[in-house]
Amino acid sequence: MSRLHLIVLFIGLGFLSFSQNNLGKYLDFAKEQFNKGDYYYALEYYEKAMAIDSNAVDINWNYAETLRAYKDYRKAEKYYSIVYEKESAQIYPSSLLLLGLMQKQNGKYDLAIETFKLAKKKYYKDKKGYLYQKSRRELESTLWAQSAIKDTLNVTINPLPETVNTPNSEFGHLIANDELIFSSLRADSISASEEVYATSYHTHLYHSKLKDNSFEEAIQINELFTPDQHSGNGSYSLDGKRYYFSNCENDGYNYRCQIMVAQYNNGTWSYIDSLGEIINEPNTNTTMPCIADFNGQEVLIFASNREDSEGGLDLFYSPIKNGNQYGKVKAIKAVNSLDNEITPWWDTKNNRLYFSSSWFNGLGGHDVMYSDFNGQFSDPVNAGIPINSSANDNYFFKQEDTCFVSSNRIGVMYSKNPTCCSDIFSIKPPIIPPVITPEETLADLNKRLPVTLYFHNDIPDPDSWNKTTKVNYIDSYNDYTAMIGTYKKEYASGLNGVKSEEAKEDIESFFMEYVDKGVSDLKLFQSLLLKELENGAKIKLTVKGFASPLAKTEYNVNLTKRRISSLMNYLRNYDNGVFSKYMDKTAGNGGMLVFAEVPFGEYTANQLTSDNPNDVKNSVYSRSAAIERKIEIQSVSYFTEGVFPIITENPNFIFAETAKNKELKGAFIIKNESLNKINLISLNSDDDLSIKWEKSNLESGESIKLNFQFNSGNIEGHISKTIQLFIEGYQEPLQLFISTKVL
Repeated sequence: MSRLHLIVLFIGLGFLSFSQNNLGKYLDFAKEQFNKGDYYYALEYYEKAMAIDSNAVDINWNYAETLRAYKDYRKAEKYYSIVYEKESAQIYPSSLLLLGLMQKQNGKYDLAIETFKLAKKKYYKDKKGYLYQKSRRELESTLWAQSAIKDTLNVTINPLPETVNTPNSEFGHLIANDELIFSSLRADSISASEEVYATSYHTHLYHSKLKDNSFEEAIQINELFTPDQHSGNGSYSLDGKRYYFSNCENDGYNYRCQIMVAQYNNGTWSYIDSLGEIINEPNTNTTMPCIADFNGQEVLIFASNREDSEGGLDLFYSPIKNGNQYGKVKAIKAVNSLDNEITPWWDTKNNRLYFSSSWFNGLGGHDVMYSDFNGQFSDPVNAGIPINSSANDNYFFKQEDTCFVSSNRIGVMYSKNPTCCSDIFSIKPPIIPPVITPEETLADLNKRLPVTLYFHNDIPDPDSWNKTTKVNYIDSYNDYTAMIGTYKKEYASGLNGVKSEEAKEDIESFFMEYVDKGVSDLKLFQSLLLKELENGAKIKLTVKGFASPLAKTEYNVNLTKRRISSLMNYLRNYDNGVFSKYMDKTAGNGGMLVFAEVPFGEYTANQLTSDNPNDVKNSVYSRSAAIERKIEIQSVSYFTEGVFPIITENPNFIFAETAKNKELKGAFIIKNESLNKINLISLNSDDDLSIKWEKSNLESGESIKLNFQFNSGNIEGHISKTIQLFIEGYQEPLQLFISTKVL
């Protein structure tokens, strides 16, 4: 070997040795900073390490974890994706779940849904484990979020001014005595690159006077300051003489807190002491105190990871006697989950508990939820947009007609990472409500569509030729979802091992993605529908019915009519019959709700779906069969001139099976049910349909034939054709459907 080659080799080996030596130092320092909670410095040194070795899975993993802790969701998503591509959740099992969570927090709900579906299959071997349960929960939650983002609300949301918010983190707690009390993670001096020059960088309590609807410069509450400790949260006693707050120390990169109480008098805090072990259970994190009034009983609500918590921080409460005696601590089981429930706030006016959780249906990370109290707590309900976003939203509270929430959503003040830090936002209703046009309202309703509802085979009323039913759809839904075990067993029959489990997971995902989501969509839709009816709107819903091809066509048409009837029964009986007066056209405000039924039988079903009654695995219990058994609310329209004047007894004309190239003829009977003469002005139809009508003017009560003719063509399979008949003075047409099967 030449001397030059030897020199190059030694230089190369020396550089490699130097790089590897520095790599270890960078990784050790980055890990140390991460454990201190200094994610910015940790990221800087992980980036130095990645410049030396960007392919190492462990470096990419630690970088992704630090980005998530730093709340840089966009970059975290990228690096969790890199990790998962390299190790398929074999080295870092949570990589796939965390990728989905980052996609969700970036508002990429379609991608997140697919990731959570994959995660469910990846973790199925441990169905009691957190990874599987969280993936399953997040799939349901993200499906809900996909629908919920269609909501609109006429309110304004704005960050509080720079007298309160800073490029660091602020968390609001309450407004009392004309001042906002909040926590802030601030240092005495911070550079533009977020370097902290102060010797202490801790969360402390601040107050800002509210004067003339403006927040004055915030001042730290020195009486509640403890050196080298964090203070935050806070709630006054019912009589305003005591102030409860959290005092915390660092525990790795988390806090370990206990609840303190101070006497409050005329703007000053004194006689600070910690609560006893009944509340501050030893070796636990006990924090976020909130005072509530349970029907005259003063109660302390707080978050804790004490031994009987479901997981992470849960919410608990303890009754207070004589201002300083605390009764037995009880968990608020209705709202606690495997994840964190935090930042409780009590709405005295509505007897309602607000809190934040990362478990229940939500738009992103932590979402604000509420639970009504009437002797016991109700199931949690998402507080909706704009209170919640795809980021972390917590510390919700109200003051008169204004809501406040702390959030790290896009729009916060920051110096490096646009979602690093929380600001306090106010949400106010408009002073003058905007004028909403009927067209805008109609668009909001149609944004919710289609609403698709699913059924078990031959339900409701099996073996019946009736066109109506007494069954309420929600009862049918409950019976259907109770059969999921049977569906899994039947669909997985004959399969073993991984194939069997995949089949079961496929069925479970179908129920979550379609059956459960349909009911969730219906509830969101009906609330908006009811508001419009209460405003006197006259609304027509077009509902189309479908069936799998197991039964004969004529039978399936009646079956789909029964399914539409079950939806009408549900609305009629919902909330003590709140829709019934609109359906009966007896509402005092003139509001009406009418249905245009389109029973399609199986003519739009996937023709690859089995129609063999002896093959129940595929004809009844398969996903492909189940997805065909449905009804859809497909459109919403207004009618302003009274009830739609013309009807036809059957809008779906069904021919028996027919040969190729055969001329088919038929007719619809159209009747004018109004008290006035009407004019038929035009029609739209498929090009190969020949249509003739007897006359275009119909007197009150008069009927005519609408004759049609077409050739079946030379292609085998099902044919569906549509006719739209327009009437003078009405925007919506009467829709007619023709179906047959060519052999």
